[in-house]
Amino acid sequence: MFRFASLVYATLLVGVLDSGRYSRLDWAWAALAVMTAWTAVTTVAYARPDRRTPLLMSADLAVTVGLVASTIALQYPSAMRAGVMPVTATWMTGPVLAWAIRYGRRAGAVTAMILAGLDFVMHHNAFPVVLNGMVLLLLAGVIVGHLSRLGAAVEVERKHAVQVEATSKERERLARSIHDSVLQVLALVQRRGAEAGGEAAELGRLAGQLEISLREMVGGTLGADRVVNVPGASGVVDVCALLLPARSERVTVSVPAPAVLLKRSVAEELTSAVRAALDNVRQHCGDQARAWVLVEDTPGQVTVTIRDNGPGIPAGRLAEAAAAGRLGVSHSIRGRLRDLGGSAVISSVPGEGTEVELRLPRRVKATVVASSAAG
Repeated sequence: MFRFASLVYATLLVGVLDSGRYSRLDWAWAALAVMTAWTAVTTVAYARPDRRTPLLMSADLAVTVGLVASTIALQYPSAMRAGVMPVTATWMTGPVLAWAIRYGRRAGAVTAMILAGLDFVMHHNAFPVVLNGMVLLLLAGVIVGHLSRLGAAVEVERKHAVQVEATSKERERLARSIHDSVLQVLALVQRRGAEAGGEAAELGRLAGQLEISLREMVGGTLGADRVVNVPGASGVVDVCALLLPARSERVTVSVPAPAVLLKRSVAEELTSAVRAALDNVRQHCGDQARAWVLVEDTPGQVTVTIRDNGPGIPAGRLAEAAAAGRLGVSHSIRGRLRDLGGSAVISSVPGEGTEVELRLPRRVKATVVASSAAG
């Protein structure tokens, strides 16, 4: 589009505005005809990215240089000393833009210097006019080259986002399909095997293990690609990456997709409190008990919930344990959260399991650090 617009402007110069400045007006029209033909050639050639080769672009630059140099034979010497526009007018900027778009701002600047140098040789007596042209050519090459690189980067990011979205939708579709079929069957086999006992119980246990693996896979919670330390943020870690290693055959850990950012010391204390709660499940609920860990991140608070399917805690048992010097809950869990400025709420119904909810408010300073790291 730029070439065609410049071609129209050059036609007006030769035919109307500066027609009296050419000693060979017929040759000027011939040069204009060559410009028109070459504009058509480059329009077709540059339409396909695979044709934008260095050979074609060098030919484009050579044709433009030849047409600019033809001004020496076409214009009166007085017109050249006055800095009158050559027959190519602004059309000569075409190769500068082409090289800048294809190879970036450096290539655009080099091409601009070649054409600007030629223009200076022909019109050195009109230095102020030539200087303006040189500056405009350089600006065009550098700015367009920079913008083309930014546009290419944005396009790559857009394609990546579309690919991630498509992958996520496909994962959700597969997860629904597996949940409605395979996982339901595995859960049934596990339950019936446990009820039957004997060798069937072993089959049920294996089915339970496979169910856990499939749930983690389709849910995208494997966490192998999560990074503990956050690049560019000193002392800030992803607490989810610290909690995911606690997964096992009997422990399910569910975390949000975005990183849950906390100061390292805070994240480590919170992780220790979660591990203490899981240790209590193993010690007091038996080897067959299941536990579920859920991490939730809201603007003002991080919440970690640990739930199990054990026998529950009888009323007054925690107070009795603290009085007897067993301080696992009061110190390892409640004490840690209290020191961090949070709280631990323990809810239990005999025969229905126990739920431990760890609530950690985000302090203003910690929130600012986490937000800057995420950005």
